[in-house]
Amino acid sequence: MRLIGGGDDVAGAPAIRRAAVGMGLYAAAFGLTFGAVATGAGLTVAQASVLSVVMFSGASQFALAGVVAAGGSGLAAIAAALLLGLRNAFYGVPVTEILRPRGWRRLWTAHFVIDETTGMAVAQPTPRAARYAFWAVGLALFVLWIAGTVVGAVVGRGLDTEAFGLDAAAPAIFLALLWPHLRRKRAAAVAVGGALVALALVPVAPPGVPVIAAAAVAVVAGLRGEPPAPGGEAA
Repeated sequence: MRLIGGGDDVAGAPAIRRAAVGMGLYAAAFGLTFGAVATGAGLTVAQASVLSVVMFSGASQFALAGVVAAGGSGLAAIAAALLLGLRNAFYGVPVTEILRPRGWRRLWTAHFVIDETTGMAVAQPTPRAARYAFWAVGLALFVLWIAGTVVGAVVGRGLDTEAFGLDAAAPAIFLALLWPHLRRKRAAAVAVGGALVALALVPVAPPGVPVIAAAAVAVVAGLRGEPPAPGGEAA
């Protein structure tokens, strides 16, 4: 962790490092699943791996793979992934105030603005600890998410996704990511609204469109009120 500015004299550094390792292992496990699902959906090992590098957003990546697996167009898959990733823009406000990146560093920092890094950063008592937590968690998640994806993609090429139930992995992951947020009434209402819209469109719309419409419900709700609190996503 010395690559991100020492750490031994940062308040709570040992606890931050332990949390970073724990989250990284959790991300690796989800990455394994994503890699297998992605190759099962028709992506190559290289495509799945590059996707984890350049997108680095678990929910968006599972959305893209799910739409592709359902036979949706590439445009629909990308649109669904982008809509789900829009919530990270809300996190940019507190992260910018904490890290204050300048120039090209803004682009590099933005790549690591996800649920876990934002949640860990804003929970710290001092700005220096917040910066350390952001990068410790971000780098651990990034490395282990990609490693998990590569292993899962390689192993997944030779698996029968239906026989092992991996065809249902993407929806199951979505439910796991969604569940912690349902404790808030407003989040539960948005989830129900998105589900109803998706269910209404499934019989009549092309694959991928119901996901896009459901994600749009959440985006509109977010623009009309306070941004959602971070926490709960894998990468």
